[in-house]
Amino acid sequence: MTAPMSAHGPVSVHGTAIPDVPDLARMRAARHARLQAQLEAQGIDGLLLLGTNPVAYATGVDTPGADNARATLVRSVAVVVRGAAHPHLFTPYPEGAPPELPPDFLHAAVFPEQDDGAQALAAALAELLPAGPKIGADELTHALRRALDGWTFVSATPVLGAARLCKTPDELACIRTAQRINELAMAEVYPGLRPGVRQTDLSAAFLSAVFELGATSNCIDPIWQVMPTSLADGPWTTHGGLAFPTPSTDRVLRAGDVVWVDTGIVWHGYASDFGRTWIVDTDPRPTDRQRAQFERWRAVMAATLERCKPGATALELARAAVSADDGGRGRPWIEHFYLAHGVGTESAEMPMIGTDLGDAFDEAMILQPGMVLVLEPVIWD
Repeated sequence: MTAPMSAHGPVSVHGTAIPDVPDLARMRAARHARLQAQLEAQGIDGLLLLGTNPVAYATGVDTPGADNARATLVRSVAVVVRGAAHPHLFTPYPEGAPPELPPDFLHAAVFPEQDDGAQALAAALAELLPAGPKIGADELTHALRRALDGWTFVSATPVLGAARLCKTPDELACIRTAQRINELAMAEVYPGLRPGVRQTDLSAAFLSAVFELGATSNCIDPIWQVMPTSLADGPWTTHGGLAFPTPSTDRVLRAGDVVWVDTGIVWHGYASDFGRTWIVDTDPRPTDRQRAQFERWRAVMAATLERCKPGATALELARAAVSADDGGRGRPWIEHFYLAHGVGTESAEMPMIGTDLGDAFDEAMILQPGMVLVLEPVIWD
């Protein structure tokens, strides 16, 4: 954020240049060092990680893309022991393990949803960790809770969150590549936006393009939400506000439809995020009302970016955005969403800017070099 800027953003962070091609082994080593530093600082003996993204962050393992509900059935597990030179990886996909991981840190798959798998993992933990350890876990299955009864577990979120908050130059290079692939694919999709096209047609064009461009996987089902002209015309919501996102179907797009676009892909474990507002027509021309909304959006973006620098708080950015939207007629983001969020191995991760968690939470979040923000203010009357 304090680095020299090029046409494509910062060229260095913490005095280190962002490479055109990331050094993946160096990046994985830096992530492990960050996890170790946080384990030491927070007095935790190790981590037990089951979630797809936390495991990938801790170990660098490559696994086939799958729906999250199905990925849990045959998944990799990570154990990070404080003081160890490498993470331990239990995986059904050994071919996806990083090449620098020593053989004694690569283990056969365990199945923590099943009693025998949970008992096998508990036995491995007993060998890897000291007696009476304090372990950070991102989730525990029912079988693991039974197998590890009497062990002390705390949330892994403080360790993972602190380690992932600021990106290394290699991580920034991965994010930049993922974003470039996403935007190039959307540039191919947009010319096909015409009355009569279905949402699923746009999804097909997008998914074909991203994989031709080198994406590892798709992490957000492409969203092409047709915006209602009023709340009454839109889907019912529990909070009474705007529904977003709604799933893509074979709905036919019609002339004059205003479409909110949201897509995300992954490259070497790092996500991108793309958002636009499109008008469906053979000759799309915004109305005066839409132009006024766009000018409000530009004002919010300008005010937010002006304060986006190291040392600023999330609260400062949120207040600037609110004030810039016609003097604060409301919060220029969707209810229960945020003005901005981070991106990394998750498509939305800390830092969160403009939350509904209160001013104290936002004031405690202080921007630092290496943080990545996805700004997504929303103007909707």
